[in-house]
Amino acid sequence: MRASDGAARLGELVTAHGVVDTPAFMPVGTYGTVKAMTPEELEGLGAQIILGNTFHLMLRPGPAIIAAHGGLHRFTHWMHPVLTDSGGFQVFSLKKLRRISEEGVRFRSPIDGSEVRLTPEDSMEVQLALRSDIAMALDDCTEHPATEADARASMERSMRWAARSHAHYYRAAAEEPPGGLFGIVQGGMHTALRLGSLEALLRLDWSGLAIGGLAVGESEPVRLAVLESLLPHMPAALPRYLMGVGRPEDIVAAVACGVDMFDCVIPTRHARNGHLFTASGVINIRNSAFATDLAPIDAACGCYTCRNFSRAYLRHLDRCNEILGSRLNTIHNLHFYLTLLRSLRAAISAGRLNSWAQEFFAARRGAAPVA
Repeated sequence: MRASDGAARLGELVTAHGVVDTPAFMPVGTYGTVKAMTPEELEGLGAQIILGNTFHLMLRPGPAIIAAHGGLHRFTHWMHPVLTDSGGFQVFSLKKLRRISEEGVRFRSPIDGSEVRLTPEDSMEVQLALRSDIAMALDDCTEHPATEADARASMERSMRWAARSHAHYYRAAAEEPPGGLFGIVQGGMHTALRLGSLEALLRLDWSGLAIGGLAVGESEPVRLAVLESLLPHMPAALPRYLMGVGRPEDIVAAVACGVDMFDCVIPTRHARNGHLFTASGVINIRNSAFATDLAPIDAACGCYTCRNFSRAYLRHLDRCNEILGSRLNTIHNLHFYLTLLRSLRAAISAGRLNSWAQEFFAARRGAAPVA
């Protein structure tokens, strides 16, 4: 950790493929690509690390093909740090197609309906084949809402799976693992369970710790309450990763609580649906009001899209279903997110995060809702 401002932390995450400045946002590359973006474009926007999806890459093209390329970096031509998730959240989303047991999960492939097994050991084998810089332990993502009893059973299963993931990642590999392994704190919205999960994880050595089971439908105050009760107990020396979050407002609030790493599909998915981020809020480029609007998406933005194209042109591309529209929107939204994280890091470094955050939230409170 290089500096702090209140609970917020400024740091560096060192990996075999480079250093990541934290707090950091990781664009999501589900199938081995951040949708609509080349690696060079991501580099140009300032991305330092991306996320790969173990579940989807396991199904297509399969770990053997990626391993034959020497790992996910060479397969995708992204030669910077990569974090791979464990597949747990995707299994969680396949509620009608999965069966969870102590062994792991068996589910029907959404591609061809065949039965697939995913155990902690399977997840580690796939992630070792992908040669990610950061791998994630397999967890049982607790449903929301959940009773205390159900959340406890799910959390305790996650802790047993975490121990198996750790043992396999560090002891079963034929050679030194290519990166480090993060454990995942679970426990639903129950503070005591979250702290119990953390205590169980800290019996083992991890390269970092993640907070899972949030951004699953809970309210913002409930999410913040979980973070505020948990983060002060997490080791200061380990990076803290809040999985699947989120909106710019959520990221700013979580950084202020002490979170270091984020990922979310929102900037790229919103881009494909015409929702574009600005300093004052989100605009829907499909709105007819933009049909003759000659202004850029955001006059204060310096991205390639805003420097060269009008709202009217972007709306035209969207209405014609032109691929370029999705690409230009994605460039803008990722630029917004990565610039947001740079601004957060600068505010922490200057010791003025509180005033910066107040200005950020004030600008967005005055914005009109997405139309």
